[in-house]
Amino acid sequence: MKEKVVEAIGLKKSFGDLHVLKGVDLDLHRGETVVILGKSGAGKSVFIKIMVGLLNQDAGVMRVLGEDVAGLKTKALNALRLKIGFSFQNSALYDSMTVRENLEFPLVRNVKNLTRKEKQIKIEEMLESVGLPHTIDQMPSELSGGQKKRIGVARTLILNPEIMLYDEPTAGLDPITCMEINNLINEVQERFHTSSIVITHDLTCAKVTGDRMAVLLDGQFRSKGTFSEVFAHAEDQQVKSFYDYNFIES
Repeated sequence: MKEKVVEAIGLKKSFGDLHVLKGVDLDLHRGETVVILGKSGAGKSVFIKIMVGLLNQDAGVMRVLGEDVAGLKTKALNALRLKIGFSFQNSALYDSMTVRENLEFPLVRNVKNLTRKEKQIKIEEMLESVGLPHTIDQMPSELSGGQKKRIGVARTLILNPEIMLYDEPTAGLDPITCMEINNLINEVQERFHTSSIVITHDLTCAKVTGDRMAVLLDGQFRSKGTFSEVFAHAEDQQVKSFYDYNFIES
């Protein structure tokens, strides 16, 4: 069995009377992609915020790369976060910076021993890896939605994270661009040997990218396994209705 890079055990989180996570368990093994499926407000973002130390759980344990996240001091927590890459839903590019400057920014902030030439080589390599070397001097406003997503992924990869988090990677994109982004997630995993969590409500994305998936409904993972294990004979009516409402055959 491969090493567990994320291990959530009995995780609970409430906000007043709102019980968002009701004792969830989830593992991510090195080199695999796990998809967390769920409707808006299901608790997907809360799970991820606990994982990166932005929220503390009320009960249970969250371990990332062998570290108990809730017990980490600020310095150790920041060091852990550098090993986790976050691809935001809106790409989170700086509008006033060129693509080159957007990719250079995390290097300037976090990697102090690179020469200017080494930074440029790394930037060019990352852009090549997402198929957009020609955009290096463009502004975000000149890019399509799909291109922005790819640049956002490149900027995340430039720090060589061990774990990638993708937040709704196909949201707002046309079907062809969605497939391109799904393929990119798979290419990143294969080329950079990352372990990935994909947060989505897009079942096509889940089917194409996920080695395993977990359906988060009413604060609990109601079904876990491969795509076929979760949906082929779904007896849970909410899981089944999620499939019936959402799925587009690819």
